[in-house]
Amino acid sequence: MALFDDLTPRAWTVSALCRAVADALDLRFNPVTVRGEISGFSRAASGHCYFSIKDDAGQIRCAMFRRAASLMNFSPRDGELVEVRGRLGVYEARGDLQLVVESMERAGQGALFEQFLRLKAKLEAEGLFDPAHKRDLPEQARAIGVVTSLGAAAWHDVVTALQRRVPHIPVLMAPALVQGAGAAATLVQALQNMYALTAEDNPLSPPVDVILLVRGGGAMEDLWSFNDENLARVIAQSPVPVICGVGHETDFTIADFVADVRAPTPTAAAEMAAPDRGVGLESLSVLEHRLTRGLLRQQDRQAQRLDGIASRLGHGMQRQQDRQSQRLDSVAARWGVGLERQQERQAQRLSAIAARLSRPQALLGQHSQWLDRLAHRLQVGVQSAQTASSHQLERLDDRLRFSQGQQMQQRTERLERAALRLSSVDPHRVLERGYAWLSDETGLAMTQVAQFQPGQKVRATLADGDVPLTVRPSR
Repeated sequence: MALFDDLTPRAWTVSALCRAVADALDLRFNPVTVRGEISGFSRAASGHCYFSIKDDAGQIRCAMFRRAASLMNFSPRDGELVEVRGRLGVYEARGDLQLVVESMERAGQGALFEQFLRLKAKLEAEGLFDPAHKRDLPEQARAIGVVTSLGAAAWHDVVTALQRRVPHIPVLMAPALVQGAGAAATLVQALQNMYALTAEDNPLSPPVDVILLVRGGGAMEDLWSFNDENLARVIAQSPVPVICGVGHETDFTIADFVADVRAPTPTAAAEMAAPDRGVGLESLSVLEHRLTRGLLRQQDRQAQRLDGIASRLGHGMQRQQDRQSQRLDSVAARWGVGLERQQERQAQRLSAIAARLSRPQALLGQHSQWLDRLAHRLQVGVQSAQTASSHQLERLDDRLRFSQGQQMQQRTERLERAALRLSSVDPHRVLERGYAWLSDETGLAMTQVAQFQPGQKVRATLADGDVPLTVRPSR
């Protein structure tokens, strides 16, 4: 029985087994030097570096602590071929095989990185990266297109950013694979489908004015579909600007170089394509303030002009009346002088006749009858002249009164038309037709439904005063 008990296998604890395996690895392999490509390189805030070393058939997780990392004379990148020296062990918390790297040296560029550099040099020589071909982003897109995976976190980040900044702009999505075999072909097809939506006669929505090509971060091989040559050429043929937001800040792909704008993240790409709505609302508020001030200034100028017209009209009518009175006085004076002169001439003729009649008595009888006729004619002529002068004065007075009345009517009509034009630009007339001006507690105009919040205090300005209101939630 005791012999049977000795043959029973030993039961290890997990931690003890991990330490035993680590000891066996240390005795068998360490120190060890490994050559392979870097994959998934990251540097933590503590200064420690974490990555994998791989080849075509396998990979090993690696950790390089801050002291060893500070001794490196280069910045490792995914895809680089390196030689690392360290100690192989077991990370007991997860039971993973881990290589603790103590030094790292370049062993030449990795195969993927070499392909990347060759394609980059080829397309750059053809001019696909030329800044002269880069287009400016539209200030306000009519519609925004997005090319990414429907289940990717990048799609959620882009939609969230666009909904926050420009909820009024339509967003169209063309789904595609963003990783793995065949992903590049689906990206090309998705872009071509999106190009069809940029036409002005697009029946589905307003024309797409900018396209976002986005994907989250990952290792170089995860982003490799964005280094496809055919995809790069299709991006260069885009009829509208393309923003490429693939990976993180340090990730670069061929698509980044060909696109019109490179964004460090998908969220940043969305923010570049959609200016903040608050900035636009602030600009509209400034324009509204300027328009109001301009309208008030125009109203003041028109009122001053109207006062000037009224003043000139009053002075003009007075001057016209004075001129007409002076003219009548002058005519009357001329008629009076004429009558006096005619009377003097007639008196002189009578004196001459009287002198001739003072001759012998025989002449008196001869001319008596002629003298009577002459006196009668003189009297009739004087009365006729006085009557004609009186009639002419009356006609001139009637013409003056008619002219004054006609001019007064014309001035009154011009004054009424000017007052009507002035009242047409009065904002209170709009309020009298049943409209109201809504503003918040700070006096800012409220013109959009999105500005109203339940419980918010609002003031409505009507034609005859203000009414305080409170926004109630919709049912």
